[in-house]
Amino acid sequence: MALRPLNDRVLAKRVEEGEAQVGGIIIPDSAKEKPQRGEVVSVGNGKLLQNGQRCGLEVKSGDLILFGKYSGSDVKIDGVEYLILREDEILAVLG
Repeated sequence: MALRPLNDRVLAKRVEEGEAQVGGIIIPDSAKEKPQRGEVVSVGNGKLLQNGQRCGLEVKSGDLILFGKYSGSDVKIDGVEYLILREDEILAVLG
């Protein structure tokens, strides 16, 4: 299924970070925080400006991004979890 976000929104897939064990303590999945890194899957056409033109997005498909802990909306499509967020909720592009 092809999914393209609208306007200045970005569809991203969370990237799981490596599991760290400190002193042999294993943290259950329910107590772990969601990752704040992701890979951009798809981007919208850009924000519509007052003059009718579109302002393109700075991120593109394949970019690794950092976003805030409570940013965006979680969605599940065909059994895969994604995050839809606005471009201004993206904190940085990695790499």
